[in-house]
Amino acid sequence: MDKRKELIVSAIENGTVIDHIPANKVFEVVKILDLEHSKNSVYFGTNLDSKKYGKKGIIKISDKFFEPEVINKIALVAPTASLIEIKDFEVISKHSIQIPDHIDSIVKCFNPNCVTNKESVPTKFKVMKDECGKVNLRCHYCEKYTKEDNIEFI
Repeated sequence: MDKRKELIVSAIENGTVIDHIPANKVFEVVKILDLEHSKNSVYFGTNLDSKKYGKKGIIKISDKFFEPEVINKIALVAPTASLIEIKDFEVISKHSIQIPDHIDSIVKCFNPNCVTNKESVPTKFKVMKDECGKVNLRCHYCEKYTKEDNIEFI
């Protein structure tokens, strides 16, 4: 008897698929997107086999499309992810998520003495990568670095 080797998940008519999420970042992306409170159909998988990455995660959200600032948040925690937009069961857009050069007003500065943590000044960061490919954010005001593991979204 042949054993079934894959699980078939329903296609979505309209919505977004986020693929190639690092397996250890899937739940962080779920939190960023506030999917635990979503009324939309949400499918996700983690630790799925990937030829390119070894293990990966995927999230499908019906009837939901995301603004650039939300996509920038995803890029900071899952820079290998790809974004696929679907309308009427057809892929209308597919691209790798790009880490922006600068981000404003979406991440808190790690430095408690930064002006952005003491007054109502919006945050501004230059986005950089270290020698290991990890994201580092350099604050425009205090010039301190917020490392990938310390990113806290506003």
